[in-house]
Amino acid sequence: MLQSKLFYKTLKEVPKTAQATSHKLLLKGGFISQLASGIYTFLPLGTIVQKKIEDIIRKEMNAIGCQELFMPSLQPKEIWLKSGRWNTMDPPLFKLRDRHKKEFALGSTHEEVITDLVKNYITSYKDLPLALYQIQTKFRNELRFTGGLLRTREFLMKDLYSFHSDTQDFERFFKKVLSAYDKIFKQCGLKAIKSEASGGVFTKQRTCEFQVISDVGEDKINYCPKCEWAENLEIEKAKKRTKCPQCGAKLVEKRSIEVGHTFRLGTKYSKAFDLYFVDKNGKKNLVIMGCYGIGVGRLMATIVEINNDKDGIIWPEKVSPFTLHLIQLVNKREVAKNCEKLYKKLKEKNLEVLFDERKDKSPGEKLIESDLIGIPWRIVLSEKTIKKNSFEIRNRKTKKTSIVKISNLWNCLKKEKII
Repeated sequence: MLQSKLFYKTLKEVPKTAQATSHKLLLKGGFISQLASGIYTFLPLGTIVQKKIEDIIRKEMNAIGCQELFMPSLQPKEIWLKSGRWNTMDPPLFKLRDRHKKEFALGSTHEEVITDLVKNYITSYKDLPLALYQIQTKFRNELRFTGGLLRTREFLMKDLYSFHSDTQDFERFFKKVLSAYDKIFKQCGLKAIKSEASGGVFTKQRTCEFQVISDVGEDKINYCPKCEWAENLEIEKAKKRTKCPQCGAKLVEKRSIEVGHTFRLGTKYSKAFDLYFVDKNGKKNLVIMGCYGIGVGRLMATIVEINNDKDGIIWPEKVSPFTLHLIQLVNKREVAKNCEKLYKKLKEKNLEVLFDERKDKSPGEKLIESDLIGIPWRIVLSEKTIKKNSFEIRNRKTKKTSIVKISNLWNCLKKEKII
């Protein structure tokens, strides 16, 4: 990608309302643009990152036997009345009427839709287990919008729903999802802690959250530094607990960001929608359900909260918009000629390269922008390096810089595990 053609603009100043580091850096780096309070446009750089996070999620969901579908955001009032949540959702639903005066909600979640759907497909124990997921836009009528992408009104979510014939089968699958979530967050450069939490408006049963420790987080958890057991302080008894119930070590209170949440729904929704199956003995039983969510935008923001320095974002390689940032430092013919050759070679190897060939930017501006955008590897060609038939390569995270002969390009990229 030629940087002169990229649709983006870095900002020197951000709105005073932007407090979280991720909010500031994603705005400054040209990844997102704010349309209204809690509503954002993802610009090309932000969209690439979002798609890469989606790809990681899809890979891990598919690996445990889940199937992807896509459900409507516009949901009829009738299905919310069946579950009893039309007037009890927190935050309240966005509600609207069509020209026929029929009432609908903009989907903040999809338990009602998915249960109503699978009722037409599940009849026998032979149809179970079943796991269906989507990556879809959700709408939450939040009271406060804080931290940029950390809390918004419109956001992309991966929501998975599973259906089982008995509790044992459900618990086996639940563990598989927890393991898949561990893999997802690790690939995103995060250490996510499993934390016990309440089920809120979804279920009365205890749930399992994935929390990333951060001062900007809205949640508070009791955390054990020794064995990493944790519980959300929203649980009443958690406020009185001082020692870890697993290892006895002293608990510490930490602020954290919830990046994933898994729910044991039991038969709450299957009962409301008459979702039954017939077992091997011909007996009719309610289907046991679970749901499992990851907010994609919030996950992106959390990655930035954890992976940054005073100069900008430091993207983990698997979610970075590009692998290499090639910079033509000066507008000299020989430098430009070698940069174009190098760019062509890198593209031929199917490497993701952002090529800063802009003529209207100074060397300093180019390097400052490069650090702000946060691509893992930077290759710089200047008059000085060309005289030595070389280029400068720098790792954004470690800041390690090396001068490498152009003839040794592929060996260098192999050594650094770029290819």
